Amino acid sequence: MAAERLFESFAAHHDSAELLDALATGVVLLDAGLHVLHANMAAQGFMAIGLNQARGKSFTELFADTNGLQGLLTRALEHGEAFSEFELSLRPAGTPREPQLVDLSITRVDAASGQKRLLLEMIDSVPRTRLNRDNELRARLDSSRMMTRQLAHEVKNPLGGLRGAAQLLARQLPDPSLREYTDVIIAEADRLTALVDTMSHSARPSQKERLNIHEVCEHVYRLTVAEADRGVSVERDYDPSVPEGRFDRNQLVQALLNLSRNALQAVGSGGRVVLRTRAVSQVHIGLVRHRLAARIEVLDDGPGVPDAIRSSLFFPLVTARPNGTGLGLAVSQQLVNRNGGVIEFESEPGRTVFRLLLPLETSP
Repeated sequence: MAAERLFESFAAHHDSAELLDALATGVVLLDAGLHVLHANMAAQGFMAIGLNQARGKSFTELFADTNGLQGLLTRALEHGEAFSEFELSLRPAGTPREPQLVDLSITRVDAASGQKRLLLEMIDSVPRTRLNRDNELRARLDSSRMMTRQLAHEVKNPLGGLRGAAQLLARQLPDPSLREYTDVIIAEADRLTALVDTMSHSARPSQKERLNIHEVCEHVYRLTVAEADRGVSVERDYDPSVPEGRFDRNQLVQALLNLSRNALQAVGSGGRVVLRTRAVSQVHIGLVRHRLAARIEVLDDGPGVPDAIRSSLFFPLVTARPNGTGLGLAVSQQLVNRNGGVIEFESEPGRTVFRLLLPLETSP
């Protein structure tokens, strides 16, 4: 049976039409004039219009900006070429919706009568893009984690020797006032040792237990309020439906506290920081699709993340602050990874969101 006839049989039969409507992939059938003949529920969502309103209308007229889609459809119809366009930006016409990224496949199918048809398959690009980004981030983090451990090992031993030598020198100095300089050496050696410990801290095994996410958030909230300037508003927006999960409490507290402190530094002496939780379903974290996950967000209204460091923000020693170490986000990402999750972010001037996604039903 031809693909077009198969599609029409699905659309005509009630049970089969329901199966077609259950697909996450949008499926649209166009006639030779590029008018909509049929569209399943997912496609109607992409078009932001119901089937009765869409049927008979030009497909390209349903979108405000088609980004060359008309040419692709025409070529496929006239020459029988199949096309795949990835991350095509489409915005439904007549709606305030933001443009959505769509992976689009175009295939010409011919009816038994010889009439030309086009079969379109539309898939939301965001999950695939996020999956690719998460996989790339995990691979690069594994590499940076190994480099960090090697660096910590190479630096920590000389620091111990330096500190010990400074202590011995202080005992031999005839003038006690000169010990001020050895005290500086010892203090700086201790500071660098603490920095190295921070770099390698996330390598310890996770100690998971059953946790209420909001207990962790409340602990971080209290610490954030205590550290915030008077002009900073620290708020909570919790979803009480988020169920418990198995996580390492100390690791989550440290990761979330790093994000909250970054938000405080971003807003300075006046601004707004929000801790928000939500339960989300059908989420991809890396290669795994999770039925249920907890989403913890830290929002601020600061100036945003500079464009120059966005692609490397979670790597060690990357920072936009003159006095920053560039370790907070790298360590946070590793700690969240050890609990099966991932940290994502989106940022523009006046609104930055760092988002923790943590699986709830598969945590060991």
